[in-house]
Amino acid sequence: MKVEKFGGSSLADAAQFRKVIEIVREDAQRSVIVVSAPGKRTTGGHKVTDMLYLTHQLATIDMGGNEVFSSIADRYLSIRDALQLSYPLEKDLEEIKKRIFSGASADYAASRGEYLSAKLLAAALKYRFVDAADLIRFDDAGELDLSTSLFLAAEILQDGQFVVPGFYGAKENGEIVTFSRGGSDITGSILAAAIHAPVYENWTDVSGFLAADPHLVRGPKPIEVITYEELHELSYMGAQVLHEDAVYPAHRAGVPIHI
Repeated sequence: MKVEKFGGSSLADAAQFRKVIEIVREDAQRSVIVVSAPGKRTTGGHKVTDMLYLTHQLATIDMGGNEVFSSIADRYLSIRDALQLSYPLEKDLEEIKKRIFSGASADYAASRGEYLSAKLLAAALKYRFVDAADLIRFDDAGELDLSTSLFLAAEILQDGQFVVPGFYGAKENGEIVTFSRGGSDITGSILAAAIHAPVYENWTDVSGFLAADPHLVRGPKPIEVITYEELHELSYMGAQVLHEDAVYPAHRAGVPIHI
């Protein structure tokens, strides 16, 4: 069972969803799929997570937020309809809106981007949706409980095909807690370690881990092989291909990371 992670740029719209579906179906071992919230569709566009944070902020100070949330809802509904899915997404959107406008936490609001992405992709692939809140455990102080997370994931992700939202988990009482931005990488690494995956495939919008930032250097060459330590150091120093905290779980379990 391979673990795949797809970032926001890979799920920005229906066309990108179709690419993800095609990639997953190319390899029957791609059994555990971790997804981010949709990213920017255009250079001047907005990430869904940013829009959810804004909705929560406006709702908290009683300054509306309905228009922003409607834009989020329209975006997901357009993806569903373009993919010709019958999934009743309106029920999820109604519940999420109700909770955000009734005082739910910012972490809950932000996590719903990944939640809805996973719901749609699971419906499209006919994979089982598993909520990250049931797999990724945080302690009462809001710190990741890695050992419990590994145990829960190993218990639940057995002999099947699953789609899991990235970026968040929950305390034992069900309270949603998010990682820092880019945290879907961490979710994928934890799940890969838990099931002893043969590889953790992290899909992104550049062709591997490059020797330089392609926004600054034209045509940088990919680094074919890199150690866990080097990968962590480069991520820590600002390379945005992989979240720095995603290296440790895979390293500890000896799971190769393929970017």
